[in-house]
Amino acid sequence: MKLPNDCTLWPEEPTPEHLKDCNKCGLDKHGTRMVWGEGNSQAPIYILLDNPGAREDRENKPFVCGTRQTLQKVANEVGLTVDDLYVTYVLKRRPKKAYDKEKTREICMNHFAQQLELNKPLFIFCLGNVAVQSFFQNHEVDVKSLRGNWHDVQGYETTVAYHPLAVRRRPNLWPLFLEDWKFLAERYFQTKPS
Repeated sequence: MKLPNDCTLWPEEPTPEHLKDCNKCGLDKHGTRMVWGEGNSQAPIYILLDNPGAREDRENKPFVCGTRQTLQKVANEVGLTVDDLYVTYVLKRRPKKAYDKEKTREICMNHFAQQLELNKPLFIFCLGNVAVQSFFQNHEVDVKSLRGNWHDVQGYETTVAYHPLAVRRRPNLWPLFLEDWKFLAERYFQTKPS
């Protein structure tokens, strides 16, 4: 899987002021900042990932991590742009040590619920089992059994795919990943006004 050289930093949506110091889940003690999301917050397609990856290098300069490179590559291949997409997370902070995963995810999904209520996207695209289980509110489901279909979850047309890091680690997943993005793009382009 060859990655594009033209990856860019998508615009990051600022965390709402009243939530910047949120400490309900305890991840504020991990020393990472809140990342609300990036791309177009008014986009029709919301991509849900588990948590933000590294966003700054050792010199604190922003950079495009592997997850973002893989997302941009596949989006480009299926004809989607930054205007069509908004990337957000189950956890808004990057965990750096052990934490109570189930409780933390449950608390942090309230932020995603607020984003959905405010912006009402047309489609939700869950990438990876953490995102799938958190949004579907079911710890028994997984990407492998749900991919390739549309699901009505909390009133949203939802589909799923493997996590970009899984695809990077196991390149044999790339054709399935691309297939799932094509599945999403096809439905989106059918609904998009011309």
